[in-house]
Amino acid sequence: MSNPALNAQKNDESFKEIWEELRWRGLIALSTDEDELRKALNSGPISYYCGFDPTAPSLHLGNLVQLLVMRRLQLAGHNPIAVIGGATGLIGDPKPTAERTLNTKDTVAEWVESLRNQAAKFLSFEGSNAATLVNNLDWTQPMSSIDFLRDIGKHFRVGKMLSKDAVSARLNSDAGISFTEFSYQILQGMDFLELYRRNNCVLQIGGSDQWGNLTSGTDLIHKVEGKSAHILATPLITDSEGKKFGKSEGNAVWLDSELTSPYAFYQFWLNVEDSNVINLLRVFTFLTRTEIEDLESQLASEPHLRAAQKRLALEVTSLVHSAEAANGAIAASAALFGQGDLESLDKATLLAALKELPNTQAKLGATVVDLLVETGLVASNSAGRRAIAEGGVYVNNLKVEDELAKLDGALMGEFAVLRRGKKTLAGIFIQK
Repeated sequence: MSNPALNAQKNDESFKEIWEELRWRGLIALSTDEDELRKALNSGPISYYCGFDPTAPSLHLGNLVQLLVMRRLQLAGHNPIAVIGGATGLIGDPKPTAERTLNTKDTVAEWVESLRNQAAKFLSFEGSNAATLVNNLDWTQPMSSIDFLRDIGKHFRVGKMLSKDAVSARLNSDAGISFTEFSYQILQGMDFLELYRRNNCVLQIGGSDQWGNLTSGTDLIHKVEGKSAHILATPLITDSEGKKFGKSEGNAVWLDSELTSPYAFYQFWLNVEDSNVINLLRVFTFLTRTEIEDLESQLASEPHLRAAQKRLALEVTSLVHSAEAANGAIAASAALFGQGDLESLDKATLLAALKELPNTQAKLGATVVDLLVETGLVASNSAGRRAIAEGGVYVNNLKVEDELAKLDGALMGEFAVLRRGKKTLAGIFIQK
């Protein structure tokens, strides 16, 4: 199945400028000179880049924002360069409160390949503005420390480096900051300079929380080449508590199906709040302005149908995984709640779904009452018997009518789905 990010056309004829589309989608938080950047984007193809550091084996939702901005710019005719940070990933940008754990070179090299493959899914490598994938270790590793200090380090002023938010936050913390992480902004600045020289790259995109690192590149290009370059920073995408989605916050939604299953990924989007869903449709989908406005009207008139959330979940799961994976998640959701055939689900999808639920292990012959208590669907045996007597307990979508009933069957010989009422579910993994 082809990727909708690659098949997307220019979204809406009313967008005469890519800048206006990005603005409407809420994708511009900060930029260098807005008039000059808009002029550059509208006057012909430019080369632009975004960097992705391999500090984990997978990209996550925060990275997806950048990948989709890259694709939107590519659809407008510009030339994308995705930089996988084999060098910067060995260091890591400064976290607000503590020093990063440095990963081994072999681990980082392995993660470079994983991120390279993930990033490649969202860009087109054909046509006159085909994407380019590079590793910043290619130009960083051959440079000696003396050359680095003489050719690059001499252009950075310590006072200005200390004033960057990421650095100043660490200086004021108990952890302090090592020279290793302090030097990160120099390496990122060198990336922009190198791409400016190699590819005539004049724009870098990234998250607004990276503004200090982003400006190190434009400053370096100005000092070394005497030229101006541009930055476009996107807003942070946050959860309901205002925390950004990312591994450092402990709430990452990964793009790798082994780390966040397609079912869990789908459920994440399905469960976003009404107040945030339209914004997320603009940011994470290629739906047109008209389509999103129609969904906004449905949300206002019939919020209980959750049409906007369902479309968001379908679009983004199809984008990141596949249409088949999205449809599998939809089928699993329906079957789990008694609106489909559990036996028709593929094993991997059912397993992923049950792992997301409260669950327990049990042998065939265990009493349903005990399973209700063990999974937390009821507080006590008496509450379990009462729930059965009231007709509100199901095993594999079959109503349990006997208070002494035992688990006597399994899906695919390995699983059972326990349900209380219409919406409260638990998974049972059968012990042999």
